[in-house]
Amino acid sequence: MTSAPLRFVFDPVGDELAAARQCEADVFLEAYGNTAEEFEVEYGAYEDSTGFMTILEDDGRAVAVARFIAPGPAGLKTLNDVSRPPWHVDGLRSARSAGINPDRTWDIATIAVRPGAGRGGLCASALYHGLIRAIYANDIEFVVMIMDSHARQLLTSLGMPTQALPGTKTGEYLGSASSTPLWSHVNRGLDQQRQESPDAYRLIFQGTGLDGISMPSDWVWRRKSVAPADA
Repeated sequence: MTSAPLRFVFDPVGDELAAARQCEADVFLEAYGNTAEEFEVEYGAYEDSTGFMTILEDDGRAVAVARFIAPGPAGLKTLNDVSRPPWHVDGLRSARSAGINPDRTWDIATIAVRPGAGRGGLCASALYHGLIRAIYANDIEFVVMIMDSHARQLLTSLGMPTQALPGTKTGEYLGSASSTPLWSHVNRGLDQQRQESPDAYRLIFQGTGLDGISMPSDWVWRRKSVAPADA
């Protein structure tokens, strides 16, 4: 018995975006108890700077999704949220001390994979590959995120190094009992992965082993809300 075909969509719109949001909502409600109302409060201010990528079954149902936040008027959510309990840290000061340039940083806000069907590892790997492809296509140098410890273990198992933002430690965040504000320099992290985990590097950077998912050819993200040019 073969699995249903899977299709990776970068920057989905219309029904595909709705399916991606539904997947994200379902997974985060089940895993952390986050409601739609809570998501609106948490992410509404970043909507104009938010992008998605998703993996769809042939019937249009999304089985995995990642949400990223680009630099914009509201800033990066991770750097804003570390000012909240339990960290009480100045996010921009923390970023500067780590050498992060916020103008060339994406915030990996959510990663969600539906459980079951035996494809969770494949879909998670495909999302990480898609994030890397998009990061390079859009001239991004750093990533930040607040990540649950279980999800961070997956990154570690794939040889993808992350570091805690200076001044922060693991604590409770949005229903997760154990989350850490993290950052990574993309090029340095991939170079470390290439040397220490070559199989994982071929999977995540080169996409080797993702043959069961059709991938897009265009990874340039086009911000939806752009101020009109002066007349």
